[in-house]
Amino acid sequence: MSLAVLYSRAQVGMDAPLVTVEVHLSNGLPSLSIVGLPETAVKESKDRVRGAILNSHFDFPARRITINLAPADLPKEGGRYDLPIALGILAASGQIPDNDLQQYEFAGELALSGHLRAVQGILPMALHTKRMQRMLALPLGNAAEAGLIKDARLVPAQHLLDLTRHLNRTSLIEYTPPAVAAAVDTLLPDLSDVRGQHCARRALEIAAAGGHSLLMLGPPGTGKSLLASRLPGILPDMTEAEALEAATITSISRQRVDTRSWKKRAFRAPHHSASAAALVGGGSNPQPGEISLAHHGVLFLDELPEFNRQVLEVLREPLESGRIMISRATRQTEFPALFQLIAAMNPCPCGYLGDPSGRCHCSSEQVVRYRNRVSGPLLDRIDMHVEVPRLTFNEMQGAKGESSAIVRERVTGARTIQLQRNNTLNSQLTHKQIDKACTLKQSDQILLQRAMEKLQLSARAYHRILKLARTVADLAGSETIKTAHLSEAIGHRKLDRSTSC
Repeated sequence: MSLAVLYSRAQVGMDAPLVTVEVHLSNGLPSLSIVGLPETAVKESKDRVRGAILNSHFDFPARRITINLAPADLPKEGGRYDLPIALGILAASGQIPDNDLQQYEFAGELALSGHLRAVQGILPMALHTKRMQRMLALPLGNAAEAGLIKDARLVPAQHLLDLTRHLNRTSLIEYTPPAVAAAVDTLLPDLSDVRGQHCARRALEIAAAGGHSLLMLGPPGTGKSLLASRLPGILPDMTEAEALEAATITSISRQRVDTRSWKKRAFRAPHHSASAAALVGGGSNPQPGEISLAHHGVLFLDELPEFNRQVLEVLREPLESGRIMISRATRQTEFPALFQLIAAMNPCPCGYLGDPSGRCHCSSEQVVRYRNRVSGPLLDRIDMHVEVPRLTFNEMQGAKGESSAIVRERVTGARTIQLQRNNTLNSQLTHKQIDKACTLKQSDQILLQRAMEKLQLSARAYHRILKLARTVADLAGSETIKTAHLSEAIGHRKLDRSTSC
């Protein structure tokens, strides 16, 4: 009897738990069975492995083959186990040495020809393999993505034969990951394309500086979508830790990580027909949704009232916590969802409420019904509500505004101040940090009290105004919040519940 033991990894949310692949050859009628809770794609690997071994000019053992994927209670999905299963059969039958197999972890889907196909979720696997101080044998198509992990020891191969020669030490695979290209600013839309709309541009800069959420209200064609698409261009680059976390989410979501622009902040703009599962994630084996794919980036919801109200309600908890827990009957999976929400909506069903031409004929009941599609609790969680009015001809023909590069310098400076003070952005301040960093003088406390009484603001809105005022002060380089900073922050709370619902 022969036994070979190899290591691979499963995918469970953001984690990559270890899977031990045990291959046992015994006497009996020729057969191959896979145990250990394999899903359909794993069960089908027996046919792919058989074809790959034979087409690579190895002998497929005419014996009873049992393959155990341990632990047995962890579901196994995908084609990533093809490679360790094939190598386990070859090692158990004595066709390749098994002395060094414990130093490796293996992942890869096999073609019938023996070529290796890329698999999803290789980034968390590479991270865990590095922590275990093992080498990772993987398809060449995954090498650039796995190479984002610094000092990871990778053994990429195009074919099963390449790995067998490496394990036989007849032709060693030596791989050095290519240098990762920096994000190219010219590929991002520039804020200078936006003519006029000085108030909205200012609000966008404040939102970028403090990581605040923003709702833009205005008639069609005034530049709301144009402004939202320019937000990534004024945000500073992600740190390496942030970029790796965002890339890991992309890696496990059946999308390829673009190593040429992996440090760019994501800009996700789902259509208003998106379901709740598409927005927050879901499935029997939970996959990340749009809010997680926008982690450390921007989630833009255009035509906000056109989204199903129940779909929008699922945003309430992630906006507060920065995480989403997806619960199913057999498992719970948590994904990070620290995104910056930017939304846009019309002021009424026809979109032209308050237009000087008088083209709007919506009744007050229709306007209220339209705005009530967005609930008060959700509006309360959006830091800024700003108007984007229709442009005049002279404004459209006016000079261009500041470029994204100039605005990004101010945004980066304000964020640096915040990180040095509290090690977090103003939008994520805790109550204790707010009490320390957002103190007001007596006259400003009275001003805020009057605003709360007049607008009937909630305690949440109170704290958001303070955090917003702190960001305005940071942009101005002020150590304290002054009256002008507080007044500007209050002015950005147009659509609170008392006026919109």
